[in-house]
Amino acid sequence: MAGNQTRQTESASGRAADRATDRIDAGPRFTESDAIRLNNLYRGTDTPEMLRSVLADKLIGDVAVVSSFGAESAVLLHLIAQVDKALPVIFLETHKHFPETLAYRDELVAHLGLTGLLVIEPDMEPLAKKDENGLRWSWDPDGCCEIRKVQPLARALLAFDASISGRKGFQSATRSGLPRFEIDRTDAEGRLKFNPLASWSAEDIEAYMTAHDLPRHPLVEQGYPSIGCAPCTSRVAPGEDPRSGRWKGWDKVECGIHVPGSPDSSETGSELPPGYDPAF
Repeated sequence: MAGNQTRQTESASGRAADRATDRIDAGPRFTESDAIRLNNLYRGTDTPEMLRSVLADKLIGDVAVVSSFGAESAVLLHLIAQVDKALPVIFLETHKHFPETLAYRDELVAHLGLTGLLVIEPDMEPLAKKDENGLRWSWDPDGCCEIRKVQPLARALLAFDASISGRKGFQSATRSGLPRFEIDRTDAEGRLKFNPLASWSAEDIEAYMTAHDLPRHPLVEQGYPSIGCAPCTSRVAPGEDPRSGRWKGWDKVECGIHVPGSPDSSETGSELPPGYDPAF
């Protein structure tokens, strides 16, 4: 009897040893080595071919495009539409946009046949608590961006493994050498950020817009070469830096969605690091 019990115990122990332990993988989705591998894999590949390969083969998992529907947004969205018109396109509805931007968004979506538009609203509770009169932009633009852009985007991206950005290396000194693939440093999830237009020049953008007869944002010809929320976007005079119309008079050049650890400045007293462009 004792022998039977011993054999049964040994048999149970063997089965337990053979069975893999169930574990929840809490590690990041992607690591630096993944970004390096993808940059190497697509070195020298043209943008349309790279997009087709990455999206068709789901090489970066579930992905969404983040678009402001600004001055240059039509180029990236047109490229995306050639591959997958249903790919989710996240638009952050800050309730501070120019009416022209909202009209242009709807025009461009219809023109390109995009079916995956996701309009993301700010959370009403912090909005009511921290920007009750809607004027926070006038005294704390960092805090306004945090509530209306940074936090809503963070919630929206919980459903995705990666995001596609329209950032380009020519936009500023801090974007020079921007890679096509990078780890998103704005959270600890290890999401990948895909920048298909990283190496495109301003001339490339203009040539593509013209070649494909893409609709133009109506405010560009009115002196707005870079377009964000209405209260924080000004006209730019001829010869001025195209980005000089954003947050004019403030030591701020980034809304925060591309900056790690974007703070709520009213609570931390800290500022976002200078030198980043919010074009996306």
